[in-house]
Amino acid sequence: MATSQTSLRALTLGAIGVVYGDIGTSVLYAVKEVFGSGHVPFTHDNVLGILSIFFWTLTVIISLKYVSLVLRADNNGEGGLVAMLALASQSVKDKPALRKGLLLVGIFGTCLFYGDGVITPAISVLSAVEGLEVVSPAFKKAVIPLTLVILFGLFAVQKRGTADIGRFFGPITLMWFAAIAVLGVSHIVHTPEVLWALSPHYALGFMWANPGTTFIILGAVVLCVTGGEALYADMGHFGKKPIRLAWFCVVMPALTLNYFGQGALLLANPAAVKNPFFMMTPGWALLPLVGLATLATVIASQALITGAFSVTKQVIQLGYLPRFQIWHTSVKETGQIFMPFVNWGLFVAIVLAVMLFKSSSNLAAAYGIAVTLDMLITTVLTFFVIRYAWRYPLALCLGATGTFFLVDLAFFTSNLIKLVDGGWFPLLIAGGVFTLMLTWKDGRRLMNAKLKAEAIDLNSFLEAVFISPPVRVAGTAVFLTAEPGTVPNAMLHNLKHNKVLHDINLFVTVRNHEVPWIGMDKRLSIESLGHDCWQVVVNYGFKNDPDLPKALQQMKGRGCELDAMTTSYFLSRDSVVPTLGSGMAQWREKLFAQMHLNASGAADFLNLPSNSVVELGSKIEI
Repeated sequence: MATSQTSLRALTLGAIGVVYGDIGTSVLYAVKEVFGSGHVPFTHDNVLGILSIFFWTLTVIISLKYVSLVLRADNNGEGGLVAMLALASQSVKDKPALRKGLLLVGIFGTCLFYGDGVITPAISVLSAVEGLEVVSPAFKKAVIPLTLVILFGLFAVQKRGTADIGRFFGPITLMWFAAIAVLGVSHIVHTPEVLWALSPHYALGFMWANPGTTFIILGAVVLCVTGGEALYADMGHFGKKPIRLAWFCVVMPALTLNYFGQGALLLANPAAVKNPFFMMTPGWALLPLVGLATLATVIASQALITGAFSVTKQVIQLGYLPRFQIWHTSVKETGQIFMPFVNWGLFVAIVLAVMLFKSSSNLAAAYGIAVTLDMLITTVLTFFVIRYAWRYPLALCLGATGTFFLVDLAFFTSNLIKLVDGGWFPLLIAGGVFTLMLTWKDGRRLMNAKLKAEAIDLNSFLEAVFISPPVRVAGTAVFLTAEPGTVPNAMLHNLKHNKVLHDINLFVTVRNHEVPWIGMDKRLSIESLGHDCWQVVVNYGFKNDPDLPKALQQMKGRGCELDAMTTSYFLSRDSVVPTLGSGMAQWREKLFAQMHLNASGAADFLNLPSNSVVELGSKIEI
């Protein structure tokens, strides 16, 4: 029992550090953007109304929607938009048109994650460093250079992995939440009437009296729930209970106290609106708090960068992106990976965002659209899960998700006002990634159709070959093929040029499925083709780490003994040639050909030993 309690405490502390870093640093800029917009006059009732809207936004979107409902929609213990997409698409697999539509919506939601992944580190670190301007206006010129230096350092250490620094995430973020709670209390005690804002009638009263203003400021209010998706995305790492405990026992109370403390400060000193968070801090604590805020925002950014690696790997295995180079940064934790292309691609986009928008206030205009659209998509997918997978009554499903849909829609439409001022930036990133994903998926479909049309039946081919068999050499040959039952191009080239056949021949198809994990007991399906030839299908979930040599070790004891020292892996390195015809638009075919050319080799992705791989090239016209 003691061990169980210790484990729960450790997981809860870890959840505080990783899951809540983003939402925890929103206190740096959320209140400032609402009151700094100039749309809300500084009256007693208005301040209480806005604080009430903040509190009930956190309650409805985070406490009720994500913590209470969405966390229940786990896919074999895993969460996140990709897991939700897989769950929703599986629940309507008997409705092909609906399933295709849900896949497109879900994949676009995944693309929005990259837009969010650019804005979040930029606005978080920038808003923390801007605290130096409160210390002295002389620091203003140093804000952007210092922000860029911090961000470069953050991305430069990614290749070392998070194992060593990750253990500090929880304690540092816990210190952050303690600090913001104490700051809030220190001002609430002087103006305790702000606590009346806990009552929803202040929020409702403000919205009733100022409907137009309410609609406009929702685009800034939503900043207080950015990071909500991380609750669901990190469920597989920590579990539901630690995430819920961390929210209700630490994060929600600390955020509420700080927001109300900022409101108390604004009632006493409206001039503090230029940076209420740092101006509520005593002079002696200002520099230490800037340092702590910078650490907290770096941790929040770290969690998002790690999430980008994880999501990219999952999307690759679902077949929507080409293979990228993946480094495993931990010998113990298979989920800890580093992807150089994704890492530096994100960094370049973040630098562009910082240089383009120049301040956290300007970045706030770009923030919100991607987040609220993601929230809207999650709500839509949740409906299909609870209706078609859980078989709940339609009225209950509409009631459970309909309210959240209206709330998410209100926030999203409000953020559309910011489209021209910067909201286009994350949408542009998401649109670009979405185009790449669809082009890759469609290109692979065309390429596989071409290969299938030209394919030779494997059984018939082997029968013909063994009528007058070529010379057989010692060892095992593993031929990778996209479709079971077809002759791999690599085998045709090997017979044509080398005129030999190995003693044992495996024809291997790797299949990725729309579930997070597939256990080792379901990893292989094997069929004997005679003459020591075998058809093998290897199955992986989108969170499994592909390791073909390890998977093939399961052949032992099933009629086929493999020796790693005498096994060769024959791969076909196809070169795509775009042609005019009924495929994709010419520019998309050229884009696909370039993506295919630059894709990381199957050997690295499947963890094949480099000294045992033979690649044979061929051309495919699409």
